[in-house]
Amino acid sequence: MRIRTAGVIAASMLCLAGVAACGDKKDDKAAGSNPSAAAASGELVIWADDKRSAALKPFADKFGQENGVTVKIQAISKDQQTAFLTASQQGSGPDVMVGAHDWIGNLVQNGAIDPVQLSDAQKSGIQAGAIKAITFNGQTYGVPYATENLGLIRNTELAPTAPATIEDLVATGKKLKAEKKASEILCLQSGQNGDAYHSYPLYASAGGYLFGTTASGDYDAKDLGVGKPGSIAAFEKLRALGEKGDGALKRSITGDNSIATFTGKKCAFLVSGPWATADVKKAGIKYDISPIPGFKGGKEATPFLGVQTFYVASKGKNKALAQEFVTNYVTTPDLAVALYNAEPRPPALTAALEQVKGQDPDLAKWADAGKNAIPLPAIPAMAAIWEPFGKAEAAVIGGAEAKTTVEAAAKTISSSIK
Repeated sequence: MRIRTAGVIAASMLCLAGVAACGDKKDDKAAGSNPSAAAASGELVIWADDKRSAALKPFADKFGQENGVTVKIQAISKDQQTAFLTASQQGSGPDVMVGAHDWIGNLVQNGAIDPVQLSDAQKSGIQAGAIKAITFNGQTYGVPYATENLGLIRNTELAPTAPATIEDLVATGKKLKAEKKASEILCLQSGQNGDAYHSYPLYASAGGYLFGTTASGDYDAKDLGVGKPGSIAAFEKLRALGEKGDGALKRSITGDNSIATFTGKKCAFLVSGPWATADVKKAGIKYDISPIPGFKGGKEATPFLGVQTFYVASKGKNKALAQEFVTNYVTTPDLAVALYNAEPRPPALTAALEQVKGQDPDLAKWADAGKNAIPLPAIPAMAAIWEPFGKAEAAVIGGAEAKTTVEAAAKTISSSIK
């Protein structure tokens, strides 16, 4: 399950705020040299989560044998970004870190990762949206291996047809409730603190945005959309869907129970990602996946595109070896497929995606649900968004007045962006 923990992200931004933005540059030239010769200790250390650690082991062992080094994989189960930043500054971090692409701005600001040089051929073999997501300040940081986006998972026994609009979805959900076939209209996680990640598609459809973009297409922290007329109109829409309105959005639907409520057949519609399908299949639910519908007459409901990425640690002891592993091993279909099998998120490598499409018909549906997805902002200013936006969302879902709530959130966010 993908859970956005605003406190952890914000803490990782603040805990190293005084660290210089640039890593040690003296080893940069070594990145293109023979990795074995460059290995200072003959050991490559990789940090990943539990599922990816197991999938990586045979490939890491093969890489170690071919390069005459020992490769150690350490499983980091929680608070990965904070743990990496702290260890990096203490000199005890890994050479390679596996994590989400939206860490990039924070990691670069804290001098924790180096750019990765991918050839044009390698870039062309990776989905364009994934390459865009890992590009920051004109440089590529890391190698993407999987993508993820939200979609609408539908219980086809309760709702045979995909809703064209949110209004259609609400009408179907209300009918099912009236017929005692469901107890909730929609399972979209909020909780008492809200969830900016899961609510963003509706926010965008109603005219809101988080950050504008520069002429080069990069997110612009100086152009904050929260607090502007479009965002106020969007929060009015969220309020109308909330507890004092249609009752489609509820604070009682959380990251802990949204999927379980759907698999328990208490709602016909679930807004979630590929990580939810295993539980849906296990529950024996007949389901389909489609794009999240937008508001009638509104813009498209655009979810965020998330990209799982291999990073080269700037404070690693074997940076050249890490560059070799990330650029020439992570970009192979065999490894991408192994990572997919460990957790079925669409591979970013197009050759791997084509290879696994046949065994999982859901992949094409997730790709369709995310065809208009926008990369989750990886700029450091994004850390200021999560908590204020989420709390404002939860407040309006509970019935709070939209304009004053959003303006207060905008003030809090602006004061945190320097």
